[in-house]
Amino acid sequence: MNAAVRAVVRMGIYVGAKVYFIREGYQGMVDGGEENIKEASWESVSSMLQMGGTVIGSARCKEFRSHEGRLKAAHNLVQRGITNLCVIGGDGSLTGANLFREEWSGLLEELVQQGLIDEDAVQKYSALHIVGMVGSIDNDFCGTDMTIGTDSALHRIIEVVDAIMTTAQSHQRTFVLEVMGRHCGYLALVSALACGADWVLIPEMPPEDGWEEKMCQKLSTRSRGSRLNIIIVAEGAIDRHGKAITGSVVKDLVVRCLGFDTRVTILGHVQRGGTPSAFDRILASRMGVEAVIALLETTANTPACVVSLCGNQAVRLPLMECVQMTQEVQKAMDEKKFEEAVKLRGRYIHITNHCSGFAQLQPQPPSNFNIAVLNVGAPAAGMNAAVRSAVRVGISEGHKMFAVNDGFEGFYKGQIKEIKWADVGGWTGQGGSLLGTKRGTCLFHAAVRCDRLGSPLASFHVSSSLTVSLLYQHHLVTKTPGSGSALQAYLGLMELLEARGKYDEFCVPMVMVPATVSNNVPGSDLSIGADTALNAITDTCDRIKQSASGTKRRVFIIETMGGYCGYLASVGGLAAGADAAYIYEEPFDIRDLQSNVEHLTEKMKGAIQRGLVLRNENSNENYTTDFIYQLYSEEGRGVFDCRKNVLGHMQQGGAPSPFDRNFGTKISAKAMLWLTKKMNETFRQGRVFANTEDTCCLLGMRRRALVFQPVVQLKDETDFVHRIPKEQWWLKLRPLMKILAKYKTSYDVSDSGQLEHVVRNIRPKESDPSGAM
Repeated sequence: MNAAVRAVVRMGIYVGAKVYFIREGYQGMVDGGEENIKEASWESVSSMLQMGGTVIGSARCKEFRSHEGRLKAAHNLVQRGITNLCVIGGDGSLTGANLFREEWSGLLEELVQQGLIDEDAVQKYSALHIVGMVGSIDNDFCGTDMTIGTDSALHRIIEVVDAIMTTAQSHQRTFVLEVMGRHCGYLALVSALACGADWVLIPEMPPEDGWEEKMCQKLSTRSRGSRLNIIIVAEGAIDRHGKAITGSVVKDLVVRCLGFDTRVTILGHVQRGGTPSAFDRILASRMGVEAVIALLETTANTPACVVSLCGNQAVRLPLMECVQMTQEVQKAMDEKKFEEAVKLRGRYIHITNHCSGFAQLQPQPPSNFNIAVLNVGAPAAGMNAAVRSAVRVGISEGHKMFAVNDGFEGFYKGQIKEIKWADVGGWTGQGGSLLGTKRGTCLFHAAVRCDRLGSPLASFHVSSSLTVSLLYQHHLVTKTPGSGSALQAYLGLMELLEARGKYDEFCVPMVMVPATVSNNVPGSDLSIGADTALNAITDTCDRIKQSASGTKRRVFIIETMGGYCGYLASVGGLAAGADAAYIYEEPFDIRDLQSNVEHLTEKMKGAIQRGLVLRNENSNENYTTDFIYQLYSEEGRGVFDCRKNVLGHMQQGGAPSPFDRNFGTKISAKAMLWLTKKMNETFRQGRVFANTEDTCCLLGMRRRALVFQPVVQLKDETDFVHRIPKEQWWLKLRPLMKILAKYKTSYDVSDSGQLEHVVRNIRPKESDPSGAM
C-alpha cells in the first residue's frame, strides 16, 4: 500500500495537483482536522517503498456507514477543496466510496441548508471523482489478476513453508498449514502449487463426499519414499455441506487414520506483515500512477472505476461491476453453487486441472508418446518448478518422460534417462537447475553436429508402433558479451527446425519456454527467473540504503546483470526507488551523467539523505560502473559521498520466488498440453510427423495472455547482435521511474488503461490446452 500511496502523491504533485493524506481511512475523513487530513509533500513519502502495512493508517469506520457520517466527511473534504479520491482497499471500502460519490450532490445541498457551506462551494465542488485500487492479500476481488499485497503475502507463506519443510523432512512429519482466505482460496492454492503440497482445501471448491479417505490414501501412497507431507488449508475451507474444515480437523483425521506424526501451523497475521515484494512495489507504483491519470480524465458522467491488472497490462473497469461480481461469488458460495462461484472467480482457480499434481488429478491411459525435457543456458530460479510441472503433467497425460542432463551437450552425448513422478518431488523450492545446464553453442554450427544429435533419438523409441521423440527446452541467456551463446536455445531450436529436412527424427513438435533472469527473450514479456532476480536486487538495495541510515548523505552505485537488456536495472530501480538507471537501450552521454549528479546534489541539500543509481552491466563500454562511481564521487564532493556494489551472480541464486515457481508451473503445464495436442494432430501411419512452422514454437506472455508463436516468426523481432528483442514493453516504465525520482520528463499516456467492462469468465473445457490458465 505504501508504494501505491507514494506513487499517487508524487504523480499528483508532478501533474500540478495538491495531494492530501487522509489518515486512518474513512475515520480520518469523518473526524477531519489537520491531523487527519494533511497536505502531502514530495519528501513525506520518501523511504516508504520498503515498509509494510500503510504509513497513513487504515481503520474500519462504522460512522461512515451512516448518512450523518458521510455528511461530516463531505464537509471536511469541501473545506479543503478535495473533489478527487483515490481509495485503496477491498470491496467494502470501494463500495462505500461509490455510495459516497452517488450521494455527493445531495450531501452538498444538506450542507448548504445547514449553513455550513455556501452556494458557490456547491458549484465549485459539484462532482466527486473516485478511482479505486484494490489492496487485499486474499486476491478476492473480481476483475483483476492480482491485488496489491497478494504477492508479498505469498512470500511470507513460502518462507514459512520452506522452513517447515526442512524440519518435516528431518522428523518425517506431516504438516498442516492454515493460511488466510476466509472467502477466497487463492493464497492456499497458489502456495500449495509453489511448495508442491500433497493436498489443498479451499472455500470455492469444497471436496466431494468421501474426501477424507481419498486424502489419507494419497498421503499413504506419497509417504513411501517421501519423508514429509504438506497439506494447505484456507481458513474458510468447507465441505459440500458447509461444515468448516480447519487445520485441527485435518490433523485429527491424519493422526486417526494414518498414525502420522502431524503438526498444525496457523500463519495468521504474519502473512500481512514484512517487507513488500518487488512485484507488489512495481504493481502498486504502476496502479498509483494509472489512478492519477484516470482521475485527470474523469468527467461528471464517468462511472467510478477501479484500476486493475490483466496479464501484464493495466486496465480500468467500472468499480461497481467488479464489486457486484465479487459479491455474486460470495452469494453463490452461500447458496452452495460452487461451480458458479468458480466460474465467477476467474482464471486462477482452473490451474488445479493440470498444474498441481494433487489427488484430484487422475492419470490418463498410457499414450506411448515419449517427451524429453532439458534446460539450456545459465541457471535461473524457477527452472526446477517448470521441469517438475512438465514431468508430472506429461505423466498424467499418459506419456513417458525423459530428462536430459547438461543441455544440448548432454543431449548429443546421450545423457538421457527416464524420469518418474517421484523423481521431481520437492523440486519447486530448489534454485538453479537440478537437471544441469550448459551454455555451449558449438552443437549447431556444422551439419556434423546434427548427425551426432540424430543418434540419441533412437533411445526414445519404444516397442510399440508409436515411436515419437519430443524436445522440450528452456531458454537462458548468458551475460558475457560476445560469447555467442546468448540466444543459444532459441538458435538451437531454429537449427533443429532446419534439420527437419534432413532428419525425420526432428519432425516432432517442439516448444521453448522462456527462463532467464535477464528477461530478454523475444516473444515474451516475462521470463522464469526474472522475478527472483528482481527480489534479490530489491532486497539488496533496501539493505544498502538502510546501511546509510544515520550517516551523512550518501549515493550508492549498483551494477546489475542483464547483458545488453536493461530490464533488471530499470524495473529493479522502480521497485527500489532508484534515482537513475543506466541501460543500453536508452543511450546516455557525459551530459546526462552530469545532469543526474546535479539533480542528486539538489535533492541532497533538502531532506533526502540517500540516493540510489543502478547501472546495467553492458549499458556502455566506456561509462563503466567505476567511471560513474568516480564521477559522482568527484562532482558530489562536499554534498554527498559514494559507494558502489556489483551484485553479480547473487541475482541468479537463491530459492525461487512464489511468482517464478507458479509461473514456471503454469507455463510448463500449458506447454505440455500443447505438445499433447500437436502429437495427436500430427500422428499419421503409426508415428508423429510434424514438419510445419506451427509445430516449433515459443510459449510466451504477451500482454494479457500466454501465446504460442512459431520461432521463425520471431526472427524479425530479435536483435541477434545484442541478444535482445527490438521492442520491449518495460521501456514504457522508465519515465515512471524518473517521475517518481522527481525528474521533469514527459509521460506517455497513450498506453494507459481505457475503461472496459468486466468479462464474466466461462470455465474452459478440460480438454482445451488453455484450460490450465
